[in-house]
Amino acid sequence: MAERSFAKEVETLRLGAGETFRGEGILAITKALLESGVGYVGGYQGAPISHLMDVLADAQDILGELGVRYEANASEASAAAMLAASVHYPIRGAVAFKSTVGTNVASDALANLASGGVTGGALVVVGEDYGEGSSIMQERSHAFAMKSQIWLLDPRPNLPSMVDAVHHGFALSEASNTPVMLEVRIRACHVHGQFTAKDNRRPPVSVRDALSNPQRKTDRIVLPPAAFAHEQEKIAQRWPAAVRYIRENRLNEVFGPAQAKVGLVLQGGMYNTVVRALQRLGLADVYGESAIPLYVLNVAYPLIDEEFLDFCAGKEAVLVVEEGQPAYIEQAFGAMLHKAARPTRLIGKGPLPEAGEYTGAAVMEGLAAFLRDWAPEQLPPQDRAPNRPEDPPAPTALAAAVPPRPPGFCVGCPERPIFAAMKLVEQELGPHQIAADIGCHLFSIMPPFEIGGTTMGFGLGPASNGAFDGGGERRAISFLGDGGFWHNGLTSSVGNAVYNKSDNVIVIVDNYYSAATGGQDILSSRAENRSKSTQHPIADAVRGIGVTWVRQIDRTYDVPQMRQVLHEALTTEAEGPKVVIASSECMLNRQRRERPQRAKALREGRRVETPKFGVDEDVCTGDHACMRLSGCPSLTLKTLDDPLRDDPVASIDESCVGCGNCGEVADAAVLCPSFYRVDLVRNPGRWEKLVGSVRAALIGFLQRRRMRGRLAFEGNPL
Repeated sequence: MAERSFAKEVETLRLGAGETFRGEGILAITKALLESGVGYVGGYQGAPISHLMDVLADAQDILGELGVRYEANASEASAAAMLAASVHYPIRGAVAFKSTVGTNVASDALANLASGGVTGGALVVVGEDYGEGSSIMQERSHAFAMKSQIWLLDPRPNLPSMVDAVHHGFALSEASNTPVMLEVRIRACHVHGQFTAKDNRRPPVSVRDALSNPQRKTDRIVLPPAAFAHEQEKIAQRWPAAVRYIRENRLNEVFGPAQAKVGLVLQGGMYNTVVRALQRLGLADVYGESAIPLYVLNVAYPLIDEEFLDFCAGKEAVLVVEEGQPAYIEQAFGAMLHKAARPTRLIGKGPLPEAGEYTGAAVMEGLAAFLRDWAPEQLPPQDRAPNRPEDPPAPTALAAAVPPRPPGFCVGCPERPIFAAMKLVEQELGPHQIAADIGCHLFSIMPPFEIGGTTMGFGLGPASNGAFDGGGERRAISFLGDGGFWHNGLTSSVGNAVYNKSDNVIVIVDNYYSAATGGQDILSSRAENRSKSTQHPIADAVRGIGVTWVRQIDRTYDVPQMRQVLHEALTTEAEGPKVVIASSECMLNRQRRERPQRAKALREGRRVETPKFGVDEDVCTGDHACMRLSGCPSLTLKTLDDPLRDDPVASIDESCVGCGNCGEVADAAVLCPSFYRVDLVRNPGRWEKLVGSVRAALIGFLQRRRMRGRLAFEGNPL
């Protein structure tokens, strides 16, 4: 169950030639794939292209009608390996995954693919996850393209440019027998717009056709001596063919006046930001007409010497707008100018930040600084000089004015009680060496739990504790999720622990989905999936590779049981790795599933019962220990009107989903009896209405009697 359904939107993929397609970037990319005659598609979910995988899943019927094979791959490596179908056969194939962590996983297959080359067009749609909204380490896809000599497209973030990039990506791949990367940033994935559609094309050669006529070319296989020839072929044949195609089809674009003192060179993906900055400086209009020449690199690799040098002709200085580090493009263009003995000065990092996301403000400041040095007459008078000491100070930075809000678990998350139980166990047994993993459970490193010190890769939590399996006083503990388990953890972590006779504890957090990437189904999902095989228990898999000590918990909200099982795992005399499988459905997906059901029942007048939790303010002592072992966003503070009670008490707000975690934690930690549960009944029966009326009358009477006995403070206390 993905976090968003595209069942309605995918119908636009059926539009034909001349019709206007309107929609989101990821839908436009999918439409372009179908227009290009793609024969197979696959990939692995991860921001910012998770929704692209969801679109493909919802469009399976349309793909099937065209004879297109769709595969939801087990990992990015599986996706990249799928492109092997294009090595010997003239079949166009496309896969999608997140970068750079996804490209790391896929790099072995990508390197082999790039070495042997392809016959059919092979396109890798990479979700470039760089910048302040990212959830990963800050690296770029550019290095992978350069390392393996895979051509890298970085189109302007509008639908026509992105669709053209898909079409040209396949053609460029076939013209140069080289796989092509198409990188799209999060804004490109979700930008809305329109373009003129073309007819969808059935693949001229389908994967079914290929099975009927197997092909094999020994010189495409990456083994000596062919592997040595591949490197020479890349330089002598494939590179020149790619350059020729890029130039002849004008994939890179030039905007603005033909002659000027200065110019800007920019990645295609930075185009909107740069043009907006020029607008703010009065150097471009709302249609993008720029007063400064722009050389837009829709192809970020390979770079074309002749194009760049032609652009620099007659210019005193050129600014390279290249987001991130290292400055590959700036360095390459600097070498070109040096070799050609051109007088044009190349400027890059300096006016623009050395690293980090190039936001609108950062780009505008960088452009203004560059123009003040090289073409001040282009700027409005007020922008020609930098700020002087007497100028008013800049506004206070948000970081200093707004309290930090670290990432945390969702309301009702079933993973929260796992770490509450872990804290209770550590209170008894002492602190442990704990390794984290990629996924929602990584939020445990933040307050209030502060559990886990490392995260080395998807499914590598237990493997990262391998060095600590030395028979010390306490066992090391590692966490990984069900998505990471099936992605890489079964072999690289659990299998590794079995093989090395590890004595450590492995906790597998099973929330039924690949929840962190949007709630997609995986092998162990409990849901029925019409095109995929699910409901394969994790416990069977770990036992199948040799784990003998396995404990399954089917309700993680049972904090006492979680604590008991963790305690047993850390103290048992059993040999080998100890695996605890903590299972409960992701609350977000559960709400997505149950809310429509409840809404339908209410519309039909059927009885609906919803649990809610609360805190009795008269019982709560205000020590807030419950929050230190929960951290649920719905558990907050409330100030009482009682003048004898200065400290705020705990309170549960309306976002509560009734998971019961706060009450379970309070009970397990022996905190206080202030938590209570109520069941909100809608469309009650006659008997329930009668009982409810009697209860309300009795409670009201008791409350009024109690209020009469309270002290009242009147008048001015001063």
